Parts: sequence; structure tokens; C-alpha cells
Amino acid sequence: MDNTILIIAGIAIGALIGFIIAKMLERSNASKLIKSAKKSAAAIVKEANAEGESIKKDKILQAKEKFLELKAEHEKVIMSRDKKMSDAEKRIRDKESQVSSELSKTKKLNAQIEEKSNDFDHRLEVLEKKQSELDRLHKSQVEQLEVISSLSADEAKQQLVESLKGEAKSDAMAYIQDKMEEAKLTAQQEAKKIIINTIQRIGTEEAVDNCVSVFNIESDDVKGRIIGREGRNIRAIEAATGVEIIVDDTPEAIILSCFDSVRREVARLSLHKLVTDGRIHPARIEEVVKKTQKQIEQEIIEVGKRTVIDLGIHGLHPELIKMVGRMKYRSSYGQNLLQHSREVAKLCGVMAAELGLNPKLAKRAGLLHDIGKVPDAEADMETPHAILGMQWAEKFGEKPDVCNAIGAHHDEIEMKSLLSPIIQVCDAISGARPGARRQVLDSYIQRLKDLEEIAFGFNGVKKAYAIQAGRELRVIVESEKVSDQNAADLSFNISQKIQTDMTYPGQVKVTVIRETRAINIAK
Repeated sequence: MDNTILIIAGIAIGALIGFIIAKMLERSNASKLIKSAKKSAAAIVKEANAEGESIKKDKILQAKEKFLELKAEHEKVIMSRDKKMSDAEKRIRDKESQVSSELSKTKKLNAQIEEKSNDFDHRLEVLEKKQSELDRLHKSQVEQLEVISSLSADEAKQQLVESLKGEAKSDAMAYIQDKMEEAKLTAQQEAKKIIINTIQRIGTEEAVDNCVSVFNIESDDVKGRIIGREGRNIRAIEAATGVEIIVDDTPEAIILSCFDSVRREVARLSLHKLVTDGRIHPARIEEVVKKTQKQIEQEIIEVGKRTVIDLGIHGLHPELIKMVGRMKYRSSYGQNLLQHSREVAKLCGVMAAELGLNPKLAKRAGLLHDIGKVPDAEADMETPHAILGMQWAEKFGEKPDVCNAIGAHHDEIEMKSLLSPIIQVCDAISGARPGARRQVLDSYIQRLKDLEEIAFGFNGVKKAYAIQAGRELRVIVESEKVSDQNAADLSFNISQKIQTDMTYPGQVKVTVIRETRAINIAK
């Protein structure tokens, strides 16, 4: 037990001694660490002070360099300003010297002007004195001349003026006469030249219209179908179209005879449709003829439109375009009216261009100059075609020059513009071409028209057709207005009217046809 205590006491003493020794060692180590830390801190502070000094020196050097740089720039700015100011002062000095020189020159000029003004005033005084002296001398001379001639100055002047007037008048008359003769010769030569050039530049083929059309068929068997049972089909065609159908021994051909080319064309197209369709009977014939007539009317409008487009004419009224198209189916002395009008329009355009006038206006007047030859109503046929055409042109808004040219191309009215004689001359040129017209055909057509007009002069007449070259007049009457007895009387009255009013070779057969129809529709 004592040993154990001793051991424990020894251990405790040993631990205490060890602890003390450890503490002492720890203190010595701590003092060493503190000394080394102080040395490190002193070195760091010393190093920081050295680095701070170097940075400070660098910043001072940079500041000095910046200052020197700014100072140099400032000196440059000051120097440039000084230079500009010196330049401005130099320019001002130059301007002052220039102004002073100009002032000296102005003073010299003013002195010269004043000197010349004084000289001019002096000369003016001298001239006034001389002028007054001349006036006095002139007056004295006039008085001496009046005394010598026993005439006053006004009387002498009047006599001199009268003598000069007479001499000038005779000279002027002689000059005017010479110039007029020269102008006439020159005008005739120029007019001949223009007309010849115009005729040479416009060349057209001439085709005289006749009164017969030939309808070709594939075989003679078709002729029997066209004639129909007891000739009813051919009678229906003639009654509906007013065209005489001649079926003879001519192989594969049927002849259509009528002075009106529109009727012939309607009959030809109707026959073509009927033969192509194969159904040929009176009811079908009437239906086809009505459709063909409408087709011809539409074709007339298309022909008018194509004509005005070809000639370069714009803004023409639709009614005038329709009249132009209708001219295709009219003839004047055997010459196709549309072909004649187109030719006149081209001639007028060329001649107007040669004379320095408006060629478009001349073409317009040339195309429309004969529209009075295609009247809508029979009452219009009593008016001369030039006057009727002028009235229509005025009605549909044509210019006064065009209207006057249409009305004056046959001298019915006075010509009021240069366009009118051009239309007259070109109309004569177109009609005077060799082979262009045939007088006999026109008189024949007029005789057939007169025959139909006589029939239309009686009440109840619905249609009238002159056929067989004017040897027969076929009249279709309205059954409601004309009875069978009245039809016979009408035939006699028409024949008597023809005998008294017309001159014709041979005989004229008057046939009055009265047809009654009863039509009802089942619904």
C-alpha cells in the first residue's frame, strides 16, 4: 500500500514536472515565434514602404508627363489662335487697303463724270442755240417759198401727199396683180401636184356591184327540195326575203336576183342554213329568214367597227358606226358605197396632210360624206343625201367642219372650211376612176326603188318587192286592213299609178298577195 502511494505520488510528481517542463518549452517556442513574426512584420513594412515610395515616384513622374503634355497642347491651341488672329488682321489690312484704293478710283471717276457732265451741258446749250437758229432759218425759208409759190405750207403738203398716194396706189395695184397671177400659176401647179400624188398613193381595185348572186349547191337534187311541193317553198322564200329565186338548168347553182344587196345576202345565208339543216318548209323558212336578218344587222355593226378601226377614227357615235356598216350593202352608180367611202377617207387624209390640215378630221369627213345614201325611213329619201348626212352628223355630235364638209360636197350648201373642197375633190376622184361606176345600173336600181315606193304609198301595204328586173311588182298586204275585193282594187290602182308616174320599157305585172293566218298556242 505504501508502495502504491509512493508510485502514485511519483507519477503525480513526474506529471507535474513534465507539465512544468512542457509549459516552459511552450513559452520558449512562443517567444521564438513572436520574435520571428516581428521580424517578418518589420520586413513586410519595410518592403511596403519601399514599394510605396517607388509607386509615389512613378505617379509623380506620370503627373509631370501629363502636365507637360497638356501644356504642349495648350500652347498649340494658343499658337493656332494667334495664327488665325494674325491672318484675320492681315486680311483686314488687305481689305482696308483695297477699300482705300477703290475709294480713290471712285473719286477719280466722280471727277471725270462731273467733268463730262459739264461738257455735255455746254454742248447741249450750243445745240439748243443752233436748233433755234435752224428753226428760224427754216421758218424764213418756208415763208419765202410760200411767197414764191403762192401756196401755204399745208396746201403744198396736201398736194404732195395726194400725188404720193396716187403713185403708191398704182404701184401697189401693179404689185398685187403680179403677185396674184404668180399665186394662181403656183396654186394650180401645187394643186395638180397634190392631186396626182394623192391618186398615185391610193390605189384600189374597182368592183362594180351587180344585182345577181349565185348560190352553189352540191347536187341538183337539192333544187327540188328548195322548190317544194307545187313550188310552196320557193314562194315562201320569195315572200319572206323579197328576192327572186331563179331555178333553171344551170348545174349545181341557183340564181338570186334583187337590186337590194341586203335582201340578196339574207336570202343567200337563209338558203345556206336551210340546205345545211335539211328541213325546208314554209314555217322553217320564215324562222330562218328572221334569224338571218338579225345576224345581218349584227354583221353590219361589226363591219362598221372594223372600218373605223382600220382608218384610225375614234369616238364615232354607235349610230354612225351602224350607218357605216350598212354602206357595205349599198351601191352608188354600181360602185360599192363602203369601198367608195373608205377610198375617199384615205384620199382626204393624204390630201389634208399635204396641205397642212388635220388628216384625222379629213378621214372622218371622207368616211361619213355619203351616209345620207343609207336612209332608215322612206321619208328620208326625199331629202338630198348630202343634206341628210349633214343633219345626222349634227344630231350625233360631229364637229361643225365635218358637218359642213358632208353637206357641201355636192354644193347644196356654202363651204365654210378648207375641209369641204377636199371632200368634194376626193369624192370626184374616187368616182372618176376608170371602171368605178356604171350609170345604167344605178338608174335601173332607182327605177326598182321607185316601183316599191309607189306600192308603199297605198294603205294596208305591208311589204313590196320589185322582181324580175322590174317586170313584176309583188305586194303583200295586211289581211286585217285589206279584203279580197280591196286587194283586186289595190292591184288595179297600183298599176294605174305606175302607168301615170313612171317611164319603163315593156310591161309591169302587179301581184297583190293577201294571206290570212290563225295562230293559237296550246299550254
